[in-house]
Amino acid sequence: MTRKRILTYVGLLGLAFFAAVGMQLVSLTGVITFGTANIQTKTQLIVSAAASLTNALKELAPMYEAERANLTVRYNFASSGALQQQIVNGAPADIFISAAAKQMDALQQKNLLLANTRRILLTNRLVLVVPTQTFGVRTLNNLTDLRIKRIAIGDPRSVPAGEYAQAALTKAGLWNPLKPKFVLANNVRQVLQFVEAGNADVGLVYLTDAKTTSQVKIAQTIPSPLHPPIIYPIAVLKNSRHPNDAKAFAQFLFSDRAQQVFIKYGFKVA
Repeated sequence: MTRKRILTYVGLLGLAFFAAVGMQLVSLTGVITFGTANIQTKTQLIVSAAASLTNALKELAPMYEAERANLTVRYNFASSGALQQQIVNGAPADIFISAAAKQMDALQQKNLLLANTRRILLTNRLVLVVPTQTFGVRTLNNLTDLRIKRIAIGDPRSVPAGEYAQAALTKAGLWNPLKPKFVLANNVRQVLQFVEAGNADVGLVYLTDAKTTSQVKIAQTIPSPLHPPIIYPIAVLKNSRHPNDAKAFAQFLFSDRAQQVFIKYGFKVA
């Protein structure tokens, strides 16, 4: 065999190898077609949402994705204050849903919201919860009892549930007397975990959080006049990579189907 024929043979083997690899990639991923420039990718929508929305939003994502084969919804759950700071610092996100107006206002003041997309999505209630087997705690006034040593609340500096708790306790004249008992949490779900695990005797969480577990019971639904209205504003972010898809998903959350899921978890339609 001549040198020329050997080189030709090797070249053909190389082409056959790459063709085989290309076909294997197609069979494994379905996104690469050998011999063409056809590359299909799913649009990834990033939703930064208050931790109290976790259960409801996780149920809604598959419902929405089932109708949009080329779109995936990815959530980033945390306290509204933490999410606000992430967005200010440039973290990628298409939609923001906070558990208070304060964090949304801060982003609006920095011109980080897409014009005309801010709306109020839901409302909620603040409740006092205790471990299931606890007796004798019925109202906020019982928190001064010496037997109550640890009170879990969200950190008011970054957690809206903590802000609402501070407002209610302040208006009830209890904030300063109870300060030594406070155990501060990074988000409202952590407050719930503290009470569930026995690391706090009581906690102040949203009604919707209390409904997610059988390990706590509601001692009192805090009277609404004691704190500002608990609202969940939603907005598309100005730096969204997929503003039209973000608007469509936000609109879906206002649909009857989505609202029924929110109601099931204890939210109220705004």
